[in-house]
Parts: sequence; structure tokens; C-alpha cells
Amino acid sequence: MRDLFTEIFESIRRNKLRTVLTGFAVAWGIFMLIVLLGTGNGLMNSFTQGSGSYASNTISVYGGRTSEPYDGLQSGRRIRLQDQDLALTTGPAFTRYVDEITPTVGTSVTVVRGKKKVSGYIEGNYPSRRDVEKINLKYGRFINQKDLDENRKVVVIPQKMAENLLPEGRDIRTILGERIKLGNLMYRVVGITASDLMSSDNLMFAPFTTVKKVYNKGTEIDDFTFSFHGLETEEAHEEFEESYRAAVNLRHRASPTDRGAIWIDNHFTQNLQLNKARRVLNIALWIIGLFTLLGGIVGVSNIMLITVKERTHEFGIRKAIGASPLSITKLIMAESVTITAFFGYIGMIAGLAACELLDKTLGSRTMDVMGEQIAVLINPTVGVNVAIEATLLLIIAGSIAGLVPAMKAARVRPIEALRAE
Repeated sequence: MRDLFTEIFESIRRNKLRTVLTGFAVAWGIFMLIVLLGTGNGLMNSFTQGSGSYASNTISVYGGRTSEPYDGLQSGRRIRLQDQDLALTTGPAFTRYVDEITPTVGTSVTVVRGKKKVSGYIEGNYPSRRDVEKINLKYGRFINQKDLDENRKVVVIPQKMAENLLPEGRDIRTILGERIKLGNLMYRVVGITASDLMSSDNLMFAPFTTVKKVYNKGTEIDDFTFSFHGLETEEAHEEFEESYRAAVNLRHRASPTDRGAIWIDNHFTQNLQLNKARRVLNIALWIIGLFTLLGGIVGVSNIMLITVKERTHEFGIRKAIGASPLSITKLIMAESVTITAFFGYIGMIAGLAACELLDKTLGSRTMDVMGEQIAVLINPTVGVNVAIEATLLLIIAGSIAGLVPAMKAARVRPIEALRAE
């Protein structure tokens, strides 16, 4: 084995420039493959983080506008959800699927602490909202059942809001237990949610009963989310949505098939669609990367053909003194795999470094989309599985690149080779 690597090293050393230029094509191909896959992961993570904030077995329902006339009423009528819609959802028609329902109601308020003032949105919630929406609580606690039963004026505020309300440099935990003014009323801060690139910096959580009573919301609600069970396939979800939409629409005197009357966000089917999109994007990026790498493989194959031609005389002598075709094939194949693997790993390391650089730069930036701050890239890196796959790819690519030259070298006849110049 040592002699084999010595021969490979000597062959490469004699053709340093040619080897480096060809190896660069391999390195560039792997580099582009890793960067493309990392960027693709970052984009998909950015798209999925918002929807991933909800449990996958949940459906959110929002009021909309009718898109067609029905029952003597014109289209364009505003549909406002009410307490009766909650009763319908948990009623006999859907009780075999629906588990827990979480309504919300809210309003915009001005938040004041001393001389500090910020704009905010207070949303009335149930304790189950934290699990349904996967709310990340940084300090303190979330709304509990006792807050609801006693209509307490307590509030959970986001981290950024806490920082804006406190003097610069002060620990945000010190605001816990303090009273801040929301509109014309004082609320006690009981918790602080973590702020990230996909969360709202002005959304506050308070007991549902308190917000509904204080702000005189009556029987209206803004939206609600419910968890479900027993719906395992996409077809079952479509059938459930159709029957559910028809029931809610009819209660509001809207056409059973009117998709604009209420909006239904099914997080289960959204996750299925996003996973399909991720797979398609991943396959497309692999194909693009492989075509980029193909140029490097062709280059390696070409220099191995040149090497075989230059060493024809040497191979003839080897065969004349007893070398088998297999040993010559092994030598050429090993040299091809060595060149491909060495430069491929350089490209892989450079690609991983580029992904980390993207994470440190674009990964911390956001862009405004319809008033929402969306992260550009979230964790645009590749996992260990991709590194393993790339390693196998390099070995296969090196073997393919050296296959034809190795077969040509193995077919060299000693008498003809000795005549070669």
C-alpha cells in the first residue's frame, strides 16, 4: 500500500500544474454543491419556521369575506367569527376529530412604563395557546386557568418590548411583577417571551376572559385554533375541511363552498406540502451540483488518459516483467480516486466554511414581506449526512473518472508498449 501511494505521489509531483488545475474543477464542483444545498436548507428553514411555530395536528380558522352571493345576500360581506362557531366546532358533528379549541381576541394598545412608550397588540388567550403555537417563554410564566377564572389583568410581553420599556443595560427580568399601562388600564407583567427573527415584537398575551370583558368584544372572536386526531391522510383532511367549511359557512348564511367566507389554515397539510417542496428543491440542487461536478470528473478522466499515454512505455515494461492487468488498473484507479478525493475535500471544507459565513451574515438579516419581518436564511448549513454522501460521491466520481483510462492501461501489450516513444 505504501509503494502504491509513493507511485501516485511521484506521478502527481511530475505534473503538478496540470493536476492542480484539473483538481480545482473538482473542488469547485463540490464547493458549489455544498453551498447550493446549504442555501436551499436556509431558504426552506426560513419558509417553514413560521408555520413550524404551530403544532402539526392543528387547524386555525379566520373570518373572511364572502366571494359569491347566497341566500339573498350580496358577495363581499364580512364574516366575523363568534362564540357559536366554537360551540359548532366542538359539537356532535365534529367531536370525534376535535380535541382542544383555543380562541383569541385582541386589540391594539399603547404600552406605557414611566416615560417609555411603545405600540403593542394585546391578545386574549387560553393557557393551551402556549402548546398549540409553541410559544417560547424566556422568563416568568404564561397565562394560567386562575387568571381566566378571576379575570386577572396580567400580561406576557415579548423580550424586545421589555428591552424598549426599560433603561438601556437593565436586566429585563426586573420588569417581572411590575405594572405597566396598556391603554387606560394597568396590567402586571408575569412573563416574557423570547424574541426571534420570526416572532412579533409587539404581541402580548393576556387572559381571554379579561381582554373580552375589558375591551367589550361581546360574542365576537378574532380567530381560533383547534387540535385534532384521527385524520391520517391528505384525502381525509380535504374531506374534513369541506364538511367543516360548509357547516361554518351555513351558520353565517354563506355558500357551503365559498372558500373566501372563512380561511382555514391546516398546519398538517401545510407541513406535507412544505416537505414535498423541500424534497423537490433538494433534488434540483443535487442535480445542479452534480452537473457542476461533472466538469471536474471529465477533467480528471482526461488527465488520467494523458497519464496513461505518457506512461505506455512504463506499463509495457511492468507487464513484461510480470505485472498483472489488475495491478495496473488498480494503480490508475487509485491515482484518480486520490486526486478527486483530495481536491474534493478541499472544496467540501471551503463549502462548509462558506455556509457558516452565510449563517453569520445573511442568517441574521430580515426582509419586510407585507409588513412582516421574515428571516432571509435560517441555518443555511448542511448536516453530517450530506458530508457522508459527498464523500461517497467523491469516491464514485474518482472511480468513474479513472475507469476508462485504467481499462486502456490494462490492455497495453508489452511488445507495442516497448516500441512506443
